[in-house]
Amino acid sequence: MGNYKDTIRDLDVAKILELTMGGKRQIESEMKIILDQQNSTSNPSIQQYENTSDILDEPHPTGLRCVATPEKGRGMASTGDLPQASLVHTEDPFSMIILKPCRETHCHYCLNELPADKVPCTSCSIPLYCSQKCRIRAGGKMSLDYPNNQRIHENLSADLEKYIAETTLNVDSETDTEHIPEHKHECKGVHWPAVLPSEIVLAGRVLVKSIIKRRGSADIFNLREILDLSHHYSKMPPERKLELHIYSAVLSYCLQYSDDFELPINGFSISQIVILISQIRVNSMTVVRMKSIDQHGLEDIGKFSSLGGGLTSNVEQVRVGQAIYTSGSLFNHSCQPNIHAYFLSRTLFIRTTEYVAAGVPLELSYGPQVGQWDCKDRVKFLEDEYSFRCQCSGCLKVNFSDLVLNAFHCVKPNCSGIVLQSSVVDCEKEKLKRLPNIITAGNMEPHLQAEEFINIDDIDRVAHHHMQINSLFHINPGLCLKCCSYHDLESSSAAANKAWIIIRRLQDAIVSKDVSSTILVDALSSLGVLRSTFHAYNRSIAEAEDNLAQVFCFVGELQPAMEHCKASIEILEKLYNPNHIVIGYELVKLSSIQLSLGDSGAVDSINRLCDIFSCYYGSHTYKIFPYLQFLKRREKQTSSLKHQQK
Repeated sequence: MGNYKDTIRDLDVAKILELTMGGKRQIESEMKIILDQQNSTSNPSIQQYENTSDILDEPHPTGLRCVATPEKGRGMASTGDLPQASLVHTEDPFSMIILKPCRETHCHYCLNELPADKVPCTSCSIPLYCSQKCRIRAGGKMSLDYPNNQRIHENLSADLEKYIAETTLNVDSETDTEHIPEHKHECKGVHWPAVLPSEIVLAGRVLVKSIIKRRGSADIFNLREILDLSHHYSKMPPERKLELHIYSAVLSYCLQYSDDFELPINGFSISQIVILISQIRVNSMTVVRMKSIDQHGLEDIGKFSSLGGGLTSNVEQVRVGQAIYTSGSLFNHSCQPNIHAYFLSRTLFIRTTEYVAAGVPLELSYGPQVGQWDCKDRVKFLEDEYSFRCQCSGCLKVNFSDLVLNAFHCVKPNCSGIVLQSSVVDCEKEKLKRLPNIITAGNMEPHLQAEEFINIDDIDRVAHHHMQINSLFHINPGLCLKCCSYHDLESSSAAANKAWIIIRRLQDAIVSKDVSSTILVDALSSLGVLRSTFHAYNRSIAEAEDNLAQVFCFVGELQPAMEHCKASIEILEKLYNPNHIVIGYELVKLSSIQLSLGDSGAVDSINRLCDIFSCYYGSHTYKIFPYLQFLKRREKQTSSLKHQQK
């Protein structure tokens, strides 16, 4: 890394501790080589190496301002125009907690994967950390693992002893006045953080941090102002309110065991903690890690050929932590977001996914998006989890994705019309009923026609047919929106369910490593049933195509695997858009199959997925998805091998 100064000091310590003369001479020769490199290089030596993940390699985020709207309350907007992929916000958490499924696999402080030499907490031995630095930052305690009276230190100079302490134990973190340990108050007695729900433990950490910042005062009169965030307690059902009061009392008693302060336990303090937990439930963010799953691993091309199969990669989001970001929580939700949130270690990064004009609200997705779930399911999820009814454009406007996501095929083979279930019809009619109110309220120009309001141009482009808005006003479940032919949804649903049972058996067959030709034939027949029952852009067909692609990869039949993968992507492009991040994830699968086949389309797929990921992750793309470098390298190797064969 060009850090010659620390290299020399490391070798100096090694030379003093080395017992044999031969070993000392070897270290001296290494020191000479390093000194020669230091003298010959034109680059200045690095005085103190820091974690590169903490260094931004691009301009500082654009200025933001808090805005308010009648529908969504407080939100965030930019003070200037933002190009696509602009970094608009970075923030370290106010407080964070690891999720229970990751307690044995990820560092309890930085949330990165644990190495083989993981470091436990020195007090309770339950939390695990990737390094001494993370352990100290989380627990706030530093044990001198190398006491000064040990024989191996007796020959070291004071400067080298200080260097060892700074390097191995990170002494200077103790004097970091901005940093407040998160785990220190949890070490005494029974380890309650391993028992209580993550959001309750997170509430305890937020409370302790606020008290420490007030220099130990346990006065929680203004506790609700710690985060200054919404909580929606009044909208919660009675059983959830009771649950919060019980957890508040339990948390209060747990915190009393801390050595740092005494927390009063009375009706007022418990009610204040209830509000704090409510704020966390509504405003906390789930920290995720991107993980690449490779069926055969990252072997070389020759080994793939000998296997008779190929590399099949998949991208998975792993939920590792829960955190409160005080500014990040102010970004509102949209089912059609214009920004994207991701994480490097504990730090939150937010980027635009499209051009955003100055003053336009910056909105991210709290979970469900248009193309992923239909409108009624999105609205219900957001009401249950966050206690608000979504007012984004994706939920106010009739859009093509919501119509076809779970739609049925018209009974006429040559008709491309959409057949809706009753729940979808009711939801879409509600949107249209609100149309006059939206126009009256000034949210639309009075002259705007209904066809423009439902994005008829997009529907023409995607579905290749017109859909009149009046047909939705008068349509009934089971009637085609284009030709009004009747479809028996009950019998079709029963047939589709039977087909899905057969397709789901494919995953069980992969687990048991028993994929027979009979299972594949039955699954292909079931896919035909789904295609004749559902609309061509129904998401269930895309999922079935993806399952078949995985199974064909598993048995080494890559040509049909590629065709099924392409069919799945084609549907998803209609439900989202061709440059959505979901398409990028699917292109990882497709490009890996194409590389194994030696298909020339691999180049276009890899370049396209890299462009998509760059729009969402910017300069951090290859840090989050390091296997992209592998795909590019393997594509070059494949091309070179083909050239040699020719």
